[in-house]
Amino acid sequence: MIPWGFCDACRFDRRNPKGLTQCVVGDMKLLALRTSSFASTEPPALGARGPVRRARRLDAVDRGIIEALQRNGRESFRRIAAALGVSEATIRARYRRLCDDNILQVAGITNPLGLGFEAQAMVGIRTSGPPEQVADEVARWDEAAYVVVTAGQFDVLVEILCHDRRALLDVTNRIRALPDVITTESFLYLELWKQLYDWGARTSAAAVKEAS
Repeated sequence: MIPWGFCDACRFDRRNPKGLTQCVVGDMKLLALRTSSFASTEPPALGARGPVRRARRLDAVDRGIIEALQRNGRESFRRIAAALGVSEATIRARYRRLCDDNILQVAGITNPLGLGFEAQAMVGIRTSGPPEQVADEVARWDEAAYVVVTAGQFDVLVEILCHDRRALLDVTNRIRALPDVITTESFLYLELWKQLYDWGARTSAAAVKEAS
């Protein structure tokens, strides 16, 4: 899933860099965050993503940057460079390229249910033809947080985020009104149980040897 917000009032706990940090405002969990204090040396985070293509080939340095920022979104380029044995300028250039290539996005991760978004659901969509057109249309909507084309029972899965159930109904009715949509099925979220973005980037010994 993609991020829903950003908070400048968050307090970061450096004693637990691998865990989720807790926002002072409440009900906001952070895993990757850069504040305005980094503006002089760090590029800004990307905005909303469009279709996510297959990534270019990553080497050990790229993977090391990704994993370092997954563990601690406020990690400095200097410390990442020291850990990977390259210059800070190299890390800065690689970070910018990873962002420009839509591979990496550093942002605050929130719990929508804890921020007042009372209606969050996964909607399965069956289409009468190729699903790309439906996926493209729904992906333009602000309420669509996550859109994937799938194989199996549904052709498209859409994660919808709304303030209340009336708004959720309106969105699902808009989906049903699309020309190529046959049926939809909604799965309303009752509680967000797990949401992590620290799966790593395959920085195994084999991957490092492969990149060297």
